[in-house]
Amino acid sequence: MFRRLYDWTLSLAGRPRATWALGAVSFSESSFFPVPPDVVLVPMALARPDRAWFYAMVCTVTSVAGGLLGYAIGALLYDSLGLWLIQLYGYGDKVETFRSAYAEYGHWVILLKGLTPIPYKLVTITSGFAGYDLFWFMLLSIVTRGARFYLVAGVMHRFGGPIRRLLDEHLTLVASIVIVGIVGGFAAAVLLF
Repeated sequence: MFRRLYDWTLSLAGRPRATWALGAVSFSESSFFPVPPDVVLVPMALARPDRAWFYAMVCTVTSVAGGLLGYAIGALLYDSLGLWLIQLYGYGDKVETFRSAYAEYGHWVILLKGLTPIPYKLVTITSGFAGYDLFWFMLLSIVTRGARFYLVAGVMHRFGGPIRRLLDEHLTLVASIVIVGIVGGFAAAVLLF
């Protein structure tokens, strides 16, 4: 299963709509989709290391734009769609704790959670719900999401060959570690808040 997805994503990098697919995943992950864009970014940057920096820029821009959608869901639709999404991910009883953390540590919450495997959609929706300042939300989102995606692009650009060989030889192990990281991010969010 992992091999087919990996091979498909590598082949996607050569297609004209590859950038659109990457942007769509990055946008939706910031507001409702559970899969991080790294799952698409890494294979695309491996297939086209000359475009790794461009792919990081696409991820950053679309992630921040998706974050604005998440913010709007939290600010305007929290009682319906926002609460449903938060509960879907198992954080319904943690919202008030998360909201009070914003009152005291808002900047740090966005900076730290934007870099970690903790689902960024929780940050975006709760930022809107908590009425966090939109200017600071945007600025910190650009910084943290940009840092994350440019770091991935830099690693893929610099060490792409050895990483690709590692993935080709041990894809199941690497994919399992990534899945554990994603699940761990969700679990960490539950435990921390």
